[in-house]
Amino acid sequence: MLRYIYGHDLHNHACLAHSMFRDRADQFRTRLGWEVQVDRKGEERDQYDQLDPLYVIWEMPDGSHGGSMRFLPTTGPVMVNDVFLDLAGGVPICSPLIWECTRFCLSRNADGNAAGALTLGGVEIMRNFSIAHFAGVFDRRMVRIYRSLGFSPEIIGTQGEGRERVCLGLWEYTPEVYQAVASKAGIAPELSQLWFDRSFGAAGAAAPMALTG
Repeated sequence: MLRYIYGHDLHNHACLAHSMFRDRADQFRTRLGWEVQVDRKGEERDQYDQLDPLYVIWEMPDGSHGGSMRFLPTTGPVMVNDVFLDLAGGVPICSPLIWECTRFCLSRNADGNAAGALTLGGVEIMRNFSIAHFAGVFDRRMVRIYRSLGFSPEIIGTQGEGRERVCLGLWEYTPEVYQAVASKAGIAPELSQLWFDRSFGAAGAAAPMALTG
């Protein structure tokens, strides 16, 4: 199932959070060779994890992390402006209607639904919080994956060549995209909305104000 958890609530899901940060270390440092910081507990975290982001987490039947993404509004510090500004032509992306998506991570033990479910979770955020676009930086290998999930971005900037090439993309929300991603994921929209409501309840519509205020 999908869980939507703000950073300040991760302590209420300690085992799930630990396995998420541990799997991030495994994916980004061990498998991809990125220069990321891993602490004594084997967890990968950066400064953006300290900004109370919203995490979308695919929880496995045993309660462990199957996959996750991290979201922050571009009205505050985000990687696309702090690290990859050149990809946007030197013009910062800053709008309450644009959130940044980072740290797309899949566990080695993830089931076949994880990637599709996470993508649907991101679109569910857009639909319920009236977010028009996501912004994110990704490497070449992700282009095919996004296409297979029914949610390809508009590429607005690139840097590097070959395997080192990275892209800045914008993903746009439309009702048609939502239906297409749900179909690709094999998850009924009603079930996706139920998972969202279980995380946010009646107060869900007001939740982004804490991030964008």
